[in-house]
Amino acid sequence: MNNPLNYPLEQLVTIKKNRFDQAVKILEEKKALLDKANAKLYDLTRERDETLQHKVAKLNQLRSELDAGTTTDKIQQMKAYLKIVDEKLAEREKKVADQKKVVEAAEKQVEVATEEMYQRKKDLEKLEIHKKEWEKEVKYWTEQKESLEQDDQGSATYNLRKKEAEMRKKARENHE
Repeated sequence: MNNPLNYPLEQLVTIKKNRFDQAVKILEEKKALLDKANAKLYDLTRERDETLQHKVAKLNQLRSELDAGTTTDKIQQMKAYLKIVDEKLAEREKKVADQKKVVEAAEKQVEVATEEMYQRKKDLEKLEIHKKEWEKEVKYWTEQKESLEQDDQGSATYNLRKKEAEMRKKARENHE
């Protein structure tokens, strides 16, 4: 027979608690992944910006060489180098764009994990509220049962004493 003070859904509480703890852990992992993705995006953006600054510096150098009236070979050489810098810049732009997509995906995963964690927390809180209500009800019914038992004991004691008094009274009447 079950002890009436054992909450019948205790296993469910344990399961819900474990699921909540798991959701918190997953959220922390997703946040760590997002932080890593943001750090990589920062590094890639910095590299791209450095390449862009290098390109601007080389363009300015080319303009000053053109203004100074340098040789055609040197201008061709500078233009060829600028093409290489443009390709490197385009490659770094693509890496930045790809990393932004990775960051957005990581942000969505964090949002999903956050929502999941809050849902698990809400489920656990509902069950804990139910447990408190159940405990109040059990306490009420236990008190009612104890009250009835005390009333029964009181009535039985009263009836027993009443019978004893009647028997003593009869015994005195018989002796007289």
